[in-house]
Amino acid sequence: MTTTQTSNGTATQAQGTGDLKLEVVVIPVTDVDRAKAFYTGLDWRLDADFADEQGFRIVQLTPPGSPTSIQFGSQVTTAPAGSATNVYLVVEDVQAARDALAARGVDVSEVFHEGGLGDRFHPEARVAGPAADGATYSSFASFSDPDGNTWLLQEITSRLPGRIEAGVTTFGSVADLAEALRRAAAAHGEHEARTGVEDANWPDWYGAWIAADQAGAELPV
Repeated sequence: MTTTQTSNGTATQAQGTGDLKLEVVVIPVTDVDRAKAFYTGLDWRLDADFADEQGFRIVQLTPPGSPTSIQFGSQVTTAPAGSATNVYLVVEDVQAARDALAARGVDVSEVFHEGGLGDRFHPEARVAGPAADGATYSSFASFSDPDGNTWLLQEITSRLPGRIEAGVTTFGSVADLAEALRRAAAAHGEHEARTGVEDANWPDWYGAWIAADQAGAELPV
């Protein structure tokens, strides 16, 4: 339950909606088979390809490690093809992600950063190379699908506080989980060195440390 203010300043109670999980983004395309070939060529998982005798067709794919999918097809949207712009794909290493796309034949930009806030959305204003300080959220690359829908790769190495719900912890791959466990193990070793005793409840400590690390919250010591 949340409290909101009406136009006359009266406080009202609003019923909570529960979880609202972004599941699918619709991408407008002209040639469904061409779009399907492009995205499967990026190693995106093909989840569905359904059609009926009335000309309706829907294709769903999911980027590696993503909780959100894309859909496109025939009679799916009236939006002009290519009008999905600057859809974000978050990566841990933008240079590696950019190079992997290029190796698959994708016409992808070089890594860039912003000279001023919002320059990521304006190709003519982008500054070549990664952010000088390696700051999280600050380095990008871009590419388009055959219809001109554009994608932004954004490098995020750590989340700002509050950007991940506390206690909700997810990993895009086994490698990501393994790396989190290694970092937790190192921090736990320092914890035991400070306390001078062996921690029998280390699984609980690991869990709390990893969840806090992902949420950008204060880490247990």
